[in-house]
This record gives sequence, C-alpha cells and structure tokens, in this order.
Amino acid sequence: MKSELIQPEQLAPAAERSSKTLEEIDRILMGRPELHRMVLIGILSQGHILLEGVPGVGKTQLVKSLGKLLNLDTDRLQFTPDLMPSDITGTHILQQTDEGRREMVFQAGPIFTNILLADEINRASPKTQSALLEAMQEGSVTLMGTTRTLPKPFFVLATQNPIELEGTYPLPEAQLDRFLFKLNVPSADLNTLEAIISTRRRGEPPEPTWTVSAEEIQEMFQIMERIYLPPPVAKYIARLTDATRPDSAEATESVKTYVNYPASPRAAIAIAEAARASALILGRPSVGFEDVKAVAPHALNHRVILNYQSRFDGVSAVDIVKELVDGLDATGMDLPDDIQMQAG
Repeated sequence: MKSELIQPEQLAPAAERSSKTLEEIDRILMGRPELHRMVLIGILSQGHILLEGVPGVGKTQLVKSLGKLLNLDTDRLQFTPDLMPSDITGTHILQQTDEGRREMVFQAGPIFTNILLADEINRASPKTQSALLEAMQEGSVTLMGTTRTLPKPFFVLATQNPIELEGTYPLPEAQLDRFLFKLNVPSADLNTLEAIISTRRRGEPPEPTWTVSAEEIQEMFQIMERIYLPPPVAKYIARLTDATRPDSAEATESVKTYVNYPASPRAAIAIAEAARASALILGRPSVGFEDVKAVAPHALNHRVILNYQSRFDGVSAVDIVKELVDGLDATGMDLPDDIQMQAG
C-alpha cells in the first residue's frame, strides 16, 4: 500500500551504510567491486552464496573480511572426503557431572555461527553435503529428537574449485537451488596484482577502519522488508523465470534446444529479494527493471539445467541466461530501448 512505502529519509541511513560497507570491502580486498556488490546483496537478502574460483583468488579472505565488517561471528570448515555430518552440526558426548552422574551433553558444531565458510564444499561426501544443505534450508539442526535453531542472521558462503575434479562430489542440481547466488570469483587484474605486491607484505589485507553494528544490520534487514516491488517489475521477474521453460511462449530458440530443466519458482523469489537489496544499496525505495537485470544472471545460472547437446555445441547456462536477460523486453510492450531505460 502507498502509505507503507518507505520514505527517503528513512532509507538514507541504510543506503549509506551499504555504500560505506562496499567501499571498505573494495579497500581491503582491492578490485572486483561487482563481486563485492553481489556478495553484499546476497547478505542483505539473507541468502546463501556459492563462490567458484581457482585457489588463491581471495575467496576465504572475502568471507573473513565480511565477518569483521559486519561484526558477525564467523567460522570456517574445510570440507574433506572423510568429513562427517556431525563435524558440521555437532554431536552428543558423554560427560560426568559434578554429582558423579554421566549424561549426554550436546557439543555444538561450527554451523552454529552467523557466517559459515564452507571451504571446497564439493570435496565432502553427498551425505555430509546434505547435512549442511538441510540446515541451510531449515535454519535449524535436529539431533536425537531435539531441534536447535541456528543463530540469526545465518549465512553459508561455500566455495568450490572448478579445476580439480578428482576426489570431488559435485553438488546435485536440486541442492544447488538452495543457494541464492552462484558467483564466479575472477583472478585479480594486472593493476590490482601490482598494488597488492607493492603495498601488502605476504598479501595480508588491512584491518577494517569502519564496521556495522548488529543493531544496524537488523535495521537494514527491516528496511529491506519495506522496499517496494512494483507490479510491472514483479511481472518481469515472473516472465524471465518462465522464459527458461522450453515450452514457454517467450522462450528463445536456445532455451528450446538446450534446456532440460528450467529454473524453479525459488529462482523468482531469489531474484525479487536480491533486486530489493540492489535498490537499497542504490538508495531507491522501489525496485526497477535494472535491479532485476543486475541480479538475475547470478540467481539463474546454477538453476537452469542443460542437456547433453549443449556440451557438444559449447553452450553454457551463462550464455543462455545472458541471452534471456538481454533479449526479453522488460515492460512486455516492445518499447524502444531508450523508453525501456526510462521505465526501469
């Protein structure tokens, strides 16, 4: 309703904090501002993120720096083939009380934190992966009939290495759907590499000079709830998601040829929430078409499942999603490009 729309003066503090957080991340980690922006959008959307990149590109450092900036508890878990579900969720151990009695006491695992870095998640067995992904979905852990709620906020930032396939267990497509975004972490460019080796011994990043308090983070989440999603933009998100179906009226020829399974309704929800976060960072009280176009590729790339023909033809999900985002008329009215930009 119109009376519930957030006012500019109410939005300004949260937008300023978001902007300062991004500036600080860029200063600490150097380069890749678009990656940092998408990670912050994922955090504001309270979603989990899958980071994919070769070793040494700063995935772990990104998560650590984010935890310091947001004053959130952070834990790191190195996934290995012999890792057990109890190594993630925790277990019960037998302890002797002061009265001499023995009883089972719950020992919390590393998942009981605000930000969990699941390093090289594809190295753990499917059984262990499922334990983590179930907790991500439910926000709780159930052991021996007792359900324990995870801390709030709770985020999983998982990493996986795309170049080593021996001894790995790729995440099933259905479980990839639990991640809000799948983000590629590129290597640093020439200028960034020069700056790192010239100003930072052993590549150690500086400490944050500015942080966000827990109360301020909660305020930002509350502001997110009031970002308005106009009906035409909501319709565009639905059309974009629906266009990944081969039998959709707006499916491209590539979708009809290569897509085996389209994006799920969860993809549309993810795009809507992430677009709200994008609008918040830019200081806008409502979502525009450009917010959707900025976040949709990262929410759809891992949710559109292709057939074997795509491998022979060298077509990736990234290619198909880009074609959809670039080609689908946002307004649904076939307006000229300059008018579409004004409408967004």
